[in-house]
Amino acid sequence: MRTLLDTENWSRKEHFHFFKQFEEPFFGATVEIDCTKAYTTAKALKASFFSYYLHNTLIAVNAIESFRYRISDNNIYVCDQVNASATIGREDGTFGFSLIEYNSDFSVFATNTSNEIERIQTTTGLFTRSFDDDNVIHFSAIPWLDFTSLSHARSYTFPDSCPKISFGKMKIADNGKKTMAMSVHVHHGLMDGFHLGQFVDCFQELMNQ
Repeated sequence: MRTLLDTENWSRKEHFHFFKQFEEPFFGATVEIDCTKAYTTAKALKASFFSYYLHNTLIAVNAIESFRYRISDNNIYVCDQVNASATIGREDGTFGFSLIEYNSDFSVFATNTSNEIERIQTTTGLFTRSFDDDNVIHFSAIPWLDFTSLSHARSYTFPDSCPKISFGKMKIADNGKKTMAMSVHVHHGLMDGFHLGQFVDCFQELMNQ
């Protein structure tokens, strides 16, 4: 479900109309996330660390309203819930696009994630299902790289306003501190650096719990 945003009375009306004209309206940043506590928590739960930080990502995404905005026919809609379309790797080196539904209950979400990973890994091809709605984030993990910046392949003619969130290789310092790079790209017609900062702060707080 989604509701129409009243852009005529929206404080960012001019920003939206300005940036939506751009061939490349997305901007992004790469930040370092402390995942020491989160990794310990995931292991205590006997859960996949990937599922755990993906779940925290979706909690933060759904908590920050601008991350639930989507553009359709020059209008902005607010999604009631945002899910994840994550790239899932296979043993042959390929990957497929998944659809993992958000659930506030981590145990339910972890089961959904595990089932979808198994489905992708036992199929072939890039698109193994239809994607009828855009209430998703485009999510990826690149555990082989400790990157400091990241770009995305994009077709400028294809309408797209979904946030793109990627994680890099986890590093372990001599003192045991664990960190990961997180890249977040978002549509500038829908939000600014202020909102991006809100998301990063929210996510880091969740990882510290």
